[in-house]
Amino acid sequence: MSLVLRNLQRAVPLRRAPLRRAVELVRGVLGVQKFDLAVICVDNKNIQHINKTYREKNVPTDVLSFPYHENLKAGEMPQPHFPDDYNLGDIFLGVEYIFQQCKENEDYYDLLTVTATHGLCHLLGFTHGTEAEWQKMYQREKQVLEELGQLMGTRLQPLSRNLF
Repeated sequence: MSLVLRNLQRAVPLRRAPLRRAVELVRGVLGVQKFDLAVICVDNKNIQHINKTYREKNVPTDVLSFPYHENLKAGEMPQPHFPDDYNLGDIFLGVEYIFQQCKENEDYYDLLTVTATHGLCHLLGFTHGTEAEWQKMYQREKQVLEELGQLMGTRLQPLSRNLF
């Protein structure tokens, strides 16, 4: 199914092709290529507005995920009953925030890939509210990024590595 990748910001230059390629590979590793997915890139102002509206946190952030299938347990695959249910949901990437967090020796597109992977894991029911939930999410992210690294020739670390 389709991957919709929209760049709705002008704060940071963004080449969509490398991000699209990486997200497609992550979808393959996760086995969710048959599901629609939207990745929307926004600036600090817009990610802050979304964060305030949905999480009551009035600060910019790196990623917000809005799953289509809301009650999945960590790692469960959605079980669509209708063609329209072949949808994972939406990931909003705060690309300006991500760019500002990027350290001197980090590749911006690698960080976008790691953040999108984190968002995709959220769409598949992974969370990190408790240490046990974090452990599951961290292990899944790590496994996905290791497989992705073999495909892309990179060494990426999970976004959730320092949460607990």
